[in-house]
Amino acid sequence: MFQIPSDPVAQNAKTMVERLQREGFQAFWVGGCVRDFLLGRTPGDYDIVTSALPDQIEKVFPRTIPVGRKFGVIIVIVDEREFQIATFRAEADYQDGRRPEVVVFGDAKADAERRDFTINGLFFDPIKGELRDWVGGEADLRAKSIRTIGKPEDRFTEDHLRMLRAVRLAVQLDFQIEPSTMAALLAHAPKIKGISAERIREELIKIFSPPHAARGLDLLRESGLLEHVLPELVPTISCDQSPDYHPEGSVYNHIRLMLSQLPANAPPELPWAALLHDVAKPATATHDASTGRIHFYGHERVGAEVAAQLLERLRFPRKQIDEIVQAVRCHMQFKDAPHMRKSTLRQLLMRPTFPLELALHKLDCMGSHRQLDIYDFLIEQEKELSKRPEIRPPLVNGDDLIALGFKPGAALDTLLAEIRELQLEEELKTADEAKAWAKKRL
Repeated sequence: MFQIPSDPVAQNAKTMVERLQREGFQAFWVGGCVRDFLLGRTPGDYDIVTSALPDQIEKVFPRTIPVGRKFGVIIVIVDEREFQIATFRAEADYQDGRRPEVVVFGDAKADAERRDFTINGLFFDPIKGELRDWVGGEADLRAKSIRTIGKPEDRFTEDHLRMLRAVRLAVQLDFQIEPSTMAALLAHAPKIKGISAERIREELIKIFSPPHAARGLDLLRESGLLEHVLPELVPTISCDQSPDYHPEGSVYNHIRLMLSQLPANAPPELPWAALLHDVAKPATATHDASTGRIHFYGHERVGAEVAAQLLERLRFPRKQIDEIVQAVRCHMQFKDAPHMRKSTLRQLLMRPTFPLELALHKLDCMGSHRQLDIYDFLIEQEKELSKRPEIRPPLVNGDDLIALGFKPGAALDTLLAEIRELQLEEELKTADEAKAWAKKRL
């Protein structure tokens, strides 16, 4: 007998099944919640399938939203939480590689057989404590195997996004993709380009989340999907680096090592900054015949342009694009931090994106020479700066200088920058000092 979790969400999901069964309908938990339940994980949500038709579901539950009535999908609201209840159905005639043109309401077995992967095709009756497995999902859970229900080429032709889902499930669960499913991935990988950028982005975000981001990159490569969803990264596979700075070898090896070091609480921008910070190294590589060294002059500038184009193609929010691109553009500055003027260093420390840039720098070091002396130096400098809050706001602004008799324009902007630099160097410490200095310039 399975032990139902005692949390309110699980208990509400159980009660909903009980209500449907009491009205004479079949009803089960299905999909990811059953899979997670059997793996000893806490499900994020609970989906329910039933023999009840949409209008019958609406009669059983007082608060509903008909989000997908023609597909038999109704949202039921209980305790201000949404639960998805769907009528048993079979599907056919996929025209766009994403959605079926024909939906026929059927029985539980047919509903299980239309699903993507065996581990997502398990049904569970929380009232009787019974598992229904028509697709071999329980055995694949034990074997830690990702396998399609039926022929993999059929499942991937029906819905091309399932290819990325196979990779995502494998990395999230630490499962293997079984051979015939992997072979179908390789054969059908180009079709992923028919899926919307937004849907590809959402799957990639999950694939590159810690702690499995490095394996996610490897599986995208092994499945043939990498060249179709992130083609800019393919040249990094064969791009060598000088071993004195990069004993790990190629740029690709460097990136995957960085991904393997992602902290559990990594901000969502950090995996993408790591993926893209050296994306332009293949395009900028030059070999010094006299020393044998490999150089990548300007790769951070070119990489920022490539990163912006890639992130825009995947429809990332503008704020995230700007922050990731800034981190890519500026990541080479950190090696010079110990030798910077005080004002330059403090401007770096006070950049809004500094926390992201610092986290990227640490990964960059951990993915290569593993020396963190500059990182430690910056941490200490950041602590020192936090003790000097009076330095952060500028001493004067444009209006202050105009009141002194300066005219708006480029010269005024230059003067403000000079005053700011002197403030950060602590040569000017008060507004009166700054204005007196400006008056001499007037």
